[in-house]
Amino acid sequence: MTATRSPHLRFGLLLAAAAFLLDQATKWVVTVPLSLETQPGARIELLPIFNLQWAENTGISLSMFADGGETVRWILVAVTAIVAAAVAFWMTREKAKGDVIALALILGGAIGNILDRIRFGYVVDFADLHFGTFRPFLIFNVADACITIGVLLLVARALLLREKAPSAAERSTDGAATD
Repeated sequence: MTATRSPHLRFGLLLAAAAFLLDQATKWVVTVPLSLETQPGARIELLPIFNLQWAENTGISLSMFADGGETVRWILVAVTAIVAAAVAFWMTREKAKGDVIALALILGGAIGNILDRIRFGYVVDFADLHFGTFRPFLIFNVADACITIGVLLLVARALLLREKAPSAAERSTDGAATD
């Protein structure tokens, strides 16, 4: 049995590339023109609820494994690359456009963070969303947002868009009963 290629693969790859490029472009802006990494603790307030603030994430979500050194760095690169490859493979086979969109966001974000970890030894984070002193997230980046949105889309689609059970008429024509 051969699997067929996703009819939405080209779109998914373009979306993944767009997510990757947007992530890298925003990281360039905070590192080159704004030079946030040279100003420890500096914040640029863009909105009352959103600042730009430099953070170097050497770990994974919630900075777990942040103190692991070079070995952990390359293990994280390898594991993330394996996950990205699995997502890319899934995307080549996925028929539902909504799932391809979600997978593309995950893939583009993962590649953006992998590149950071290879180039710098850490992931560049800079987005600080807050409501007064309440911060629902740690400082993050566009790649993190794409990954999160992609995962939430996959979960929502899995929970809310279940395949309909065949009707009684469809069941009776599929397996015609003999008397």
